[in-house]
Amino acid sequence: MKKLLALLAAVAALAFVASAAAHPLGNFTINHYDRIEPSGDRIYVLFVLDMAEIPTFQAKPEVDAKGEAAYGTELARSLAQHVDATVGGQPVGLAPVKHVLAFPPGQAGLRTTRLEVLLASPPLSHGGNLVYHDRNYAGRIGWKEIVVQAGSGAQVSGSSAPSSSISHELLSYPKNLLQSPLDVTEATAQVTPGTGNGSPPTLIPKDILDQRVGVRAVTDGGFASLIARDHLSIGIILISLAVALFWGAAHALSPGHGKSIVAAYLVGQRGTPRHAVLLGLTVTVTHTLGVFALGLVTLLLSQFIVPDTLYPWLNLVAGLMVVTIGLSVLRSRLRKRRVPAHEHGHSHDHSHGHGHTHEVPDGLSTRSLLAVGVSGGMLPCPSALVVLLAAISLHRVAFGLVLIVAFSLGLALTITSIGLVAVVAKRAFGRMSMDSGVIRFLPAVSALVILVAGALMTARAIPTIT
Repeated sequence: MKKLLALLAAVAALAFVASAAAHPLGNFTINHYDRIEPSGDRIYVLFVLDMAEIPTFQAKPEVDAKGEAAYGTELARSLAQHVDATVGGQPVGLAPVKHVLAFPPGQAGLRTTRLEVLLASPPLSHGGNLVYHDRNYAGRIGWKEIVVQAGSGAQVSGSSAPSSSISHELLSYPKNLLQSPLDVTEATAQVTPGTGNGSPPTLIPKDILDQRVGVRAVTDGGFASLIARDHLSIGIILISLAVALFWGAAHALSPGHGKSIVAAYLVGQRGTPRHAVLLGLTVTVTHTLGVFALGLVTLLLSQFIVPDTLYPWLNLVAGLMVVTIGLSVLRSRLRKRRVPAHEHGHSHDHSHGHGHTHEVPDGLSTRSLLAVGVSGGMLPCPSALVVLLAAISLHRVAFGLVLIVAFSLGLALTITSIGLVAVVAKRAFGRMSMDSGVIRFLPAVSALVILVAGALMTARAIPTIT
């Protein structure tokens, strides 16, 4: 009995802990930071690379094949080749002097990557305007930050970049900027060199780096942590599925997933409980298949297709689908208002004479229902993808698959519940004698809600496509 109570208490704590991803900017991100530090007669650059779980997972076969030491050396050289610096219009070669590579623990038992590289220039013969450009991982989402600060014996003025890091060199990202991370890849400053080698920036030792960065993973909880549970008994598996269901339902309450669209569509098109359930099932299947498809891209096609670049396109497709649905519903409502009442009755009697039809009143068809459901579930949750990749890494594929299905079911339950509430509310209002009031405009208003939501989704997606 005590063991059962302890187990339930642990699960309750797991279910209601804040779901903090091991990487605060997301599992897809590749983040880099450049600290340009003129010191003595040289230009030093402390380059920090912070890769989240999914890009680290993609690089794992290369790390295993080459070994950590050779992989770190090659990566440091590659990073140096993608930074450009000029002083007074003359190119300044920056070469890697030393580096430190670590793989701190991340979400769901996966690893992240932390690489610190010290770059140094040859002695400068003159000063002037410093122009620095970081071209590493162009087009990849993530935090990109540059600072410029003077070292010993050199002077810096008129810098376009700040002199201190607001992310503490990618160790502590500011929470208020997580939704709009820095995207700085260029910096300029006036540099007056000194004499001698100066004092180069120091790198964090590997053991300390693991401890400092690994703190992020200690608070890892929620859905993705389920795959890394030890000693998977039948009881733990069943409870894990229940927790995955919970997190899926909670995830559906976050922005997106077409909640307002589903409700507006069912209100405007005389939806029934059966239609709400069909929408929920469509969201489940679409979301699950989307996770599996993106997992295949990550595993097999990552050299040709970068997974995180697919998200803006999926957002755009979903937005255009919703716009199309909104236009269809609005046209249906306007057409109905133009048809005289006796024609409605005649049409109803005529259709009643036929045995059956695939259309329900107001043009609500299976095809349009499926389109609404697909638009709400086509964007896979990154945490679900992390679970899939972790399941493959831990040789728990079957367990990972059922966790993802349970998560998708939870997502669908929330969407279905919202749809059912919309249907019940519409019927309750329909019984009221309010034809001359606001209620009779609800169908048209619902069409406008769908149309505006789709337009906003499309507008947000277009600038993110590269």
